[in-house]
Amino acid sequence: MRPQILLATSNPGKAKELAALLPPGVEIATLADLCLEGPEETGTTFAENAVLKAVTLSEKTVALVIADDSGLEVDALDGDPGVRSARYAGEPPDDQRNNALLLERLQGVPPAERTARFLCSVMVAQKGRVLLRGEGSCEGTVGFAPQGSGGFGYDPLFVLPDGRTMAELEASEKNQISHRAIAYRKLARELQLLLATVSFNGAPPS
Repeated sequence: MRPQILLATSNPGKAKELAALLPPGVEIATLADLCLEGPEETGTTFAENAVLKAVTLSEKTVALVIADDSGLEVDALDGDPGVRSARYAGEPPDDQRNNALLLERLQGVPPAERTARFLCSVMVAQKGRVLLRGEGSCEGTVGFAPQGSGGFGYDPLFVLPDGRTMAELEASEKNQISHRAIAYRKLARELQLLLATVSFNGAPPS
């Protein structure tokens, strides 16, 4: 049996991005594939939400569960949208509405004060127990209008130090510098070792 991983997302764009960050040869499923729903994200930090998703979902499957929570913190907005990034403009989550609201709330804020960062916290769990964790961040600014057609979420507004938005990067380039890529790289070696030793018929390794 190939190693099994459940990605705690139903977002196809995110799932594709995550799959490219994982070791080759693993069998990957998403929440949509298994008709599962993640728990309500009630944490006050990205780490709390990642733990909540990883632990809760790992109690419903023998697979390793990889869950992350990520979002955008804007200094001029006192850290908003933060953990509410995906639902900044309300339910249901909608990237275009979120981006429009962000631009509205930054009206009149000059370029030098539009500093921001993407943050990501990722957890790997099995049978209700967190086995690995990683953190990553990527610094930039918020632009004045969307640019680029790649990525998802706030990528079209997030301007990198070289002047391009995250949405203007090739996927391979984004997977070198993004907050999510950095977080996953921090646990990559440990994840490979875990996949080589973990049992998929019950308990995690002691």
